[in-house]
Amino acid sequence: SGAQKVAAQHFGKEGRLQHATPEKFYIEACDDGANDVLVIDRVSAEMTLAGIKDIPPSGVTRPICGIMGTTRLVAGMYLIVITRKRKVGDLFGHTVWKAVEFDVISYKKTILHLTDIQMQDNKTFLSMLSNVLNTDGFYFCTDYDLTHTQQRLSNTSPDFQEMSLLERADQRFMWNGNLLREITAQPELHKFAFPVIHGFIVMKPCCINGKVFEWILISRRSCFRAGVRYYVRGIDSEGHAANFVETEQIVQYNNAQASFVQTRGSMPFFWSQRPNLKYKPKPQISTDTNHMDGFRRHFESQVLIYGKQVILNLVNQKGSELPLEQAFAKMVNGMENRLIKYIAFDFHKECSKMRWHRLQILVDAVSDLQDEFGYFMVSSDRKVTSEQSGTFRSNCMDCLDRTNVIQSLLARRSLQSQLQRMGVLHVGQKIEEQADFEKIYKNAWADNANACAKQYAGTGALKTDFTRTGNRTHWGLVMDGWNSMIRYYKNNFSDGFRQDSIDLFLGNYTVDETDGLMPLHVQKDWKFLLLSVIMVVAFSMCIICVLMAGDTWTETLAYVLFWGIASALTAAVILVNGREFVDAPKLVQKEKMD
Repeated sequence: SGAQKVAAQHFGKEGRLQHATPEKFYIEACDDGANDVLVIDRVSAEMTLAGIKDIPPSGVTRPICGIMGTTRLVAGMYLIVITRKRKVGDLFGHTVWKAVEFDVISYKKTILHLTDIQMQDNKTFLSMLSNVLNTDGFYFCTDYDLTHTQQRLSNTSPDFQEMSLLERADQRFMWNGNLLREITAQPELHKFAFPVIHGFIVMKPCCINGKVFEWILISRRSCFRAGVRYYVRGIDSEGHAANFVETEQIVQYNNAQASFVQTRGSMPFFWSQRPNLKYKPKPQISTDTNHMDGFRRHFESQVLIYGKQVILNLVNQKGSELPLEQAFAKMVNGMENRLIKYIAFDFHKECSKMRWHRLQILVDAVSDLQDEFGYFMVSSDRKVTSEQSGTFRSNCMDCLDRTNVIQSLLARRSLQSQLQRMGVLHVGQKIEEQADFEKIYKNAWADNANACAKQYAGTGALKTDFTRTGNRTHWGLVMDGWNSMIRYYKNNFSDGFRQDSIDLFLGNYTVDETDGLMPLHVQKDWKFLLLSVIMVVAFSMCIICVLMAGDTWTETLAYVLFWGIASALTAAVILVNGREFVDAPKLVQKEKMD
């Protein structure tokens, strides 16, 4: 139709059109000149291939940016599409997009067949999907593989190059892998979908000494053992670490390119730190689990993928974090693997009293190892001139704030060498002296910290004032305190829902329409409501007694003491039973969460 042609012209090559009738969805391929159409039957959920001529003119047409995938909820199947995107930049001639808005469309035209409880459950599951989709940081490219590093891509076979993006994608970083399982199972449908990664991408054109180059930072967040800060710690039985992120820094100049890769991830043994209303719950190391099996699997896979490993453990070497540091060191020694080196650096102790210059101690200590590992580099005539033989695996407790600071310092040191080899920097010049580029560099790494922190902890990162300016400021301390307060609230009162949302999205929990009662209906213990009401009433009465004084000060004092003691005692009981008052996940069995 004329409307379809206008929409197609407006949307261009990188988009596609979706046509909907009461019986079927029709989705066009985004390739220029392609006549193939994906047909999804809204009744049987079957997916087939058809031609453009098969699209009925009566269908409702809308432009979309791509298919995120499909999922089953209480009301049946849903199609998730990307409806708005924003260009991030061009990577070797391929446009990289950020997915900005999504739509979740029901196969069924009505949900009147559901009971009231089922409707409410379906609404809750839809809000869970929206919770994940509204978490900033989904990126895609329709004709380039964003899931692999430059070095991995250069070491692939011709057969690999011929594969579709869905076939060749690194499953660790393909966040819509579960949603695309039906399309993935039919190779002829692969052209209609692409991998979507979650994390952070920034691409900046930069100039030093009049030479323009492209500086790129890509953080890929693993979808294995994904979750939120306190509910997902340590590793699973397969050796997948919580909050594992692969960060690649890329520079392009004069057709040459260089790349430096680092990783971060939770301490890879079995430990937990469940919320219990305390500001910082005490971490617990599992006493009834064989840690070495999962630990060994984790590092064997790391060595296989990245080469030699240097572990930078930045946790405190005192207090509640000390047992974790000791356990980590003991297990590395127990592996007796010469390809793995362990370095403990007490970040908070070394940098206390604003002595942030002392981070250079760690950078200098690992400089020889960093030189040994090198980085991946391709010359302007497309020949591989060097490869990265190992990676730094950094962690603190959350693998967010301290970790990001150290990674930015190591990445700058690598970039210094790369730009000198490319001829961008003159001999003797330092990156730190290039004011315009330094501002871009520091802000990008701080934005990377914020993105990773929001996805895992629910707020922006701490210590970003140092990353942005190179100095720790008093205002930065105030902002850290504010973010810490927000983290406390979210970790205790909303992260259970966020964890459920991630588990539903990634397929760790699947909705069974035949289930009579969903796990969403787990009721809180009677103490939850009763003690909460008593504490609120007692505290309110205490305030009222202060504001509305009695006839004598002794009478006022007696009332204030009574209600004050009542509210304090109730608060103490609540704190002792803290786990029962936090927002805990409902969709995954408790044994799995522990």
